[in-house]
Amino acid sequence: MFTQTLKKRMLGSDLVNLLTGPHGVDRYTEQVDPTWTLTEARAKVVDVRRNTPRSVTLVLAPNAAFADTGRTFRAGRYVNLAVEIDGRRHVRCYSPANAEGSSHLELTIGHHDGGLVSTFLYERARRGMVVGLAGVGGDFVLPTQRPRRILFVSGGSGITPVMAMLRTLVNEGHDGDIAFVHYARNGAEACYRDELAAMPGVRALHGYTRSAGGDLDGRFGPEHLSAAMPTPDAVFVCGPTALVDAVREHCENVYSESFVAPTLDLTGEPSGGRVSFADSGIDVVDDGRPLLEQAESAGLTPESGCRMGICHTCTRRKTSGVVRNLTSGAVSTAPDEDVQICVSVPVGDVDIAL
Repeated sequence: MFTQTLKKRMLGSDLVNLLTGPHGVDRYTEQVDPTWTLTEARAKVVDVRRNTPRSVTLVLAPNAAFADTGRTFRAGRYVNLAVEIDGRRHVRCYSPANAEGSSHLELTIGHHDGGLVSTFLYERARRGMVVGLAGVGGDFVLPTQRPRRILFVSGGSGITPVMAMLRTLVNEGHDGDIAFVHYARNGAEACYRDELAAMPGVRALHGYTRSAGGDLDGRFGPEHLSAAMPTPDAVFVCGPTALVDAVREHCENVYSESFVAPTLDLTGEPSGGRVSFADSGIDVVDDGRPLLEQAESAGLTPESGCRMGICHTCTRRKTSGVVRNLTSGAVSTAPDEDVQICVSVPVGDVDIAL
């Protein structure tokens, strides 16, 4: 511990910053090991598993800079994972499945047809690969006062945050009742099926939406609730919007998260105004698309994550002008306001610090 503290003090000293300027000490230490960075949170892939036909599980060993961000991982929250594909940095948010307090992060990533990052990781992720970690976020977490009777419900890759919650409770020695209902297209795609079946004291049920053989038939409703846990104290659900809505309809005390992008109102006409990416000296004529897409078309590579207004990775300072948020309809008119450029469109001339 003392050695690590001394190393951080030395590498972060004014003298070292002066000697390594203008690039910074990270540009030198990463030549020895890509994870030896003082300010950039990164992780090395130490294990890769492809246990289902449509998912890949990565086990990551974060560097010290990740812990130094001060953004604590809690079961249910997500991390922003950054990977470089064909020379461009792409960021996506994924919810780890590991229990709180683990030294490693476990990401099980569903392979979506047409998904750039999920396809890249499913096909090319390997041990020794280094990825970026651009922070932790999300409010889908266990309450400090743990409920006694808990029902977990998940669909597809939505299993990961609730799996993290379940593993955390098991590690804590939770002595209440726990039931877990997971929906997958078929048995081969049911992530963590064997682990769930082997967990003592956990009633695990599976529903297969595109094949027979599951414990439950059809969609979530009163029959599925009765089979799993008729009167839970709390329900934690993550998955497609239809699943979350069905659970809310039939249950009380529901904590939820949906991983489906919101429907965006893209019917507006281009304003024809000037969009200035001031830091880069690039001006374009507004074509009606979100600012992130217009920036990428202009050759810029701003950081982004979910691309649906959830993770805030793409937030940039609007120095002047007016933009409209496509998810909320809110209009930003004041200068020097932070906006999410993935879901914000110009209304006339706009200057963005990018």
